[in-house]
Amino acid sequence: MDILTHNENGILTITFNRVEKKNAITSAMYQHMADALNTAQTDNTVRVILFTGHAEVFTAGNDLEDFIKNAAELAGPQGGQSPVVRFMQALYNAEKPVIAAVAGNAVGIGTTMLLHCDLVYLAENAKLVLPFTQLGLCPEFGSSLLLQRVAGYQRAAEKLMLGEPFNAQEALLMGLANNVLPGQELIAYATSRAAKLVALPAASLRATKRLMKARQSAELKTQMQEEFQQFAQMLSAPEAKEAIAAFFQKRKPDFAQFA
Repeated sequence: MDILTHNENGILTITFNRVEKKNAITSAMYQHMADALNTAQTDNTVRVILFTGHAEVFTAGNDLEDFIKNAAELAGPQGGQSPVVRFMQALYNAEKPVIAAVAGNAVGIGTTMLLHCDLVYLAENAKLVLPFTQLGLCPEFGSSLLLQRVAGYQRAAEKLMLGEPFNAQEALLMGLANNVLPGQELIAYATSRAAKLVALPAASLRATKRLMKARQSAELKTQMQEEFQQFAQMLSAPEAKEAIAAFFQKRKPDFAQFA
């Protein structure tokens, strides 16, 4: 299974498990995670959700081959019901605490999803990157709004416009993470924090999360919709086609030909 789920002691652990492909995410994986998150909403045995990956890679983001195969669906009138959007909506709507334990590379949605988690713990080897402009695309999953709120406009602009990787310590300084730990301690630490949440009143945690997110909810929904529409349009634009072709041909893209 490319996505593993395990429910024990009140903690639903969702693990990226496609290591041979650097945990690149396919449509089927998005659907599996969306289903797990939606089921957790009404499962009283689940009190906390924990995302994990491999010690050397959290996720390389979208599997480009699978993503291109399904690009027409995403850009079409039913794109809002695609597995990736269903996953985004499920994570955004999660009422229970969500924790991410991230080691290695977290590319694209591997980073933007952290903005929707309540607690984020990074291994010392974590490397985050938001490569949307390098692919001829734009930010997604509310990152154009949330990142600048967390890190400030200039830092967010640097990460979203240049698309350069940044390490765990920089992510911590920017406010994207709660703590940075040695790799061998990451999962145990994240699990111990999850266990502390499990021991607290579930209704109190849900209310606290709802109140903390209430004021940004309408604005964020609007921003996510605008991002999605822009992203879908740009998928079929020449810049994105050039970036994706260059990726598969293992060459540097040439954006100078576009105005």
